[in-house]
Amino acid sequence: MAQRVATGSILVILGLVLIYFGGALMAVAGILCIGVALYEEYKALRSAGHQVTTWPTWTALAVSVPLALICGNKVIIPVLMAACVITVTCVIFRREPKLYDALVSVLPLFSVLLPGLCIIALSLVQPLSVQRTLLGLLLAVPILGDTLAFFVGSKVGGPKLCPPVSPNKTISGALAGLVGSLLAAVIVRGIAGAICAPTTQPILPSWGVCVFLGVFGGAVSQVGDLFASLVKRHCGIKDYSNLFPGHGGMLDRLDSILFMSVVLYCATILF
Repeated sequence: MAQRVATGSILVILGLVLIYFGGALMAVAGILCIGVALYEEYKALRSAGHQVTTWPTWTALAVSVPLALICGNKVIIPVLMAACVITVTCVIFRREPKLYDALVSVLPLFSVLLPGLCIIALSLVQPLSVQRTLLGLLLAVPILGDTLAFFVGSKVGGPKLCPPVSPNKTISGALAGLVGSLLAAVIVRGIAGAICAPTTQPILPSWGVCVFLGVFGGAVSQVGDLFASLVKRHCGIKDYSNLFPGHGGMLDRLDSILFMSVVLYCATILF
């Protein structure tokens, strides 16, 4: 437990530093983290015996950031679709093409790369005060939700949430996680409203949007956590790696954040 808390504290501090500086630093850090997460997921899928095609996804990661800087965030979907079509084509023209190889090959494209590109897009939002608010929501909602779910679930226990996928998760923990996520969204919005300049206030995410992100984003974050557990159970592994002592690999830490990033990116478009 002490190791888990120590590692978690260091990761939180690093997250705060990235939120503060944002921009290029956050984008570079995002690329590195997504690269490690992609490697971990592909490695796990290979360990389960899948013959995955990886180079289109790696190429999409490499070209998407320069293209986003030049053309804007609108290039994300075309890049992803091109990578998807090329990946499926490569599998189709194998000597022995198999449907599950095609499906598994594109899984990291949509479960890791797409959310990763959403994170990078959020790190390019201007002005900086709005960017920091969005990045704060991105990290705080899943992390506080996960933290509260862990402690309440461990102490209270009760009926299991989804035993076939994650035997330790409980309904009490999931409900506490939603409360934690909502609290995180309210705290981030309150801090942003208190420190941002009056001219920035009208373009900050509204209180209603933040409440929505806390509840819906918190729920989606928990689904992301369960999905990562489902992949690990399929591959027969406990953690994606031992990169972070007490926490597992990069993907073990990013699973809920990745799903939250898609919700947050869509919210910036819709609201």
